[in-house]
Amino acid sequence: MFKHIHLSSDIGRTSTIAAAAAIVVILAGCGSVQTRPIDGAEVQRQARLDRSESQRDVIPIKAPLSLEEAIARALKYNLERRSRMMEEAIALNQLDVSRYDMLPKLVASAGYSSRSEYATTRAVDSVTGQPSLANPFISSDKHHATADLGLTWNLLDFGLSYYGARQNADRALIALERRRKAMHNLIQDVRTAFWRTASAQKLRNDVKSVMALAEDALVDARKAEDERLRSPLESLRFQRQLLDNLRLLETIDQELSTARIELAQLINAPLAAELTVVEPADTLNSRMLGVSVDTMEDVAIARNADLREQFYGARIAREETRRTMLRMFPSLSLGYSIKRDNDQYLVHNNWNEAGAQLSFNLLNLLSAPAQMRLADAGVALADQRRMATQMAILAQVHVARLQFSNALQQYQRSDSIWSVDERISGHIANREKAAASSKLESVSSKTAAIVSQLRRYQALAQAHAAASKLQATLGMEPDIGSVQDMSLPDLQAAVGGAIKHWENGELPAIAQTPAVAVSGSQP
Repeated sequence: MFKHIHLSSDIGRTSTIAAAAAIVVILAGCGSVQTRPIDGAEVQRQARLDRSESQRDVIPIKAPLSLEEAIARALKYNLERRSRMMEEAIALNQLDVSRYDMLPKLVASAGYSSRSEYATTRAVDSVTGQPSLANPFISSDKHHATADLGLTWNLLDFGLSYYGARQNADRALIALERRRKAMHNLIQDVRTAFWRTASAQKLRNDVKSVMALAEDALVDARKAEDERLRSPLESLRFQRQLLDNLRLLETIDQELSTARIELAQLINAPLAAELTVVEPADTLNSRMLGVSVDTMEDVAIARNADLREQFYGARIAREETRRTMLRMFPSLSLGYSIKRDNDQYLVHNNWNEAGAQLSFNLLNLLSAPAQMRLADAGVALADQRRMATQMAILAQVHVARLQFSNALQQYQRSDSIWSVDERISGHIANREKAAASSKLESVSSKTAAIVSQLRRYQALAQAHAAASKLQATLGMEPDIGSVQDMSLPDLQAAVGGAIKHWENGELPAIAQTPAVAVSGSQP
């Protein structure tokens, strides 16, 4: 008996030492973790890999770029759009995972147990209180292994998982609407950058030649001032006008210099590449303005991405109310398992178990009113956001339509002014050949023509931006599915068809599903 007590004491002391040693090892491991700044060489290596990865599968540009191809390339290769597609893929994967939460839990487990001494037990007679004749006796092996395969199903968890899966389905649809909105913004940016690039391409040589002419005239004016061929005041005024024209031309050159880089970044083309764009014949007309405002409002309410997102948000809030109500019910768990234990002292080494358990958190009764008030407030907030968004969308339809009308009118006016300035510049150029005009007059007329042409392109870019904003408000986008599965020519054809529908003033049917749909776990 004393020997057994001594052995138990030794085992307890050994266990204490082992636990203390484990704690020391864990603390030493935690203390050894230090900060690891990123090495510059590692950053450079990763940056090279990222640049190479960003250009993977991107078809090189070998011909002048049309507007349809620029939009198609942006939809297929733009890096920010790829991030949006990955966000939608994550939302779809969360939906797939949440579906498995509704299934019962099938758990397989195995274990091994080892001890230094037999598990011995003392027993006494329940009547006399005297030790049993078989006292003490062994109840378990020193070493034995166990195996267990159990199936459990909690009805409350099933209900919560069901409504959670429905919420994740709506979140996946919200990711779809956000991708549609990002598509609209991307198309708007590409159209603006395309026309800025077209203006830079059109005006670059003219700006350089007029700047060279102005520099020559400035040299002549300073030489005339030094030789006193004119009065000093007249010579200085002549130089001042030339310098004003030069400053204006330099400002124009600086403004146009970044357009090509912006377009290359949007379509994920090499930034150092020389992009040449081809201007479309006619992409702006007033046919869309012939559509009634009431029809536009109906289309916007049915298809606008922001408003559809709010509808899904309201649905998620209502599902959360149902989840809150479900948490107030008792939890019923059903279980069935198959067990095995190779302990030789067991009479039955294999057996089956089945059971049911009903539990209820009584504190839920106290928190139920507060939880319901919170859920109802969430529904009311979602409804209010939806109504506010709907009113904002209706106002946005009117504003976008008016902005497009004004931008179209400004473009037409700028085009007329440029046409007049171009003819004036032509007449003065003819007079210059006949030695009937000065260099200052020639520089001024050419500068005015360049400024008018620049303003025409600026007005054209603003008109395209206003058209894109109206299209985004109406929820109009190219009829495409997965851009990863479509070839670039097919995508370009779909973009061209969408632009043609817009030019013809054709709106999509109200009952039509948005072009991009959730069709699988990958966008």
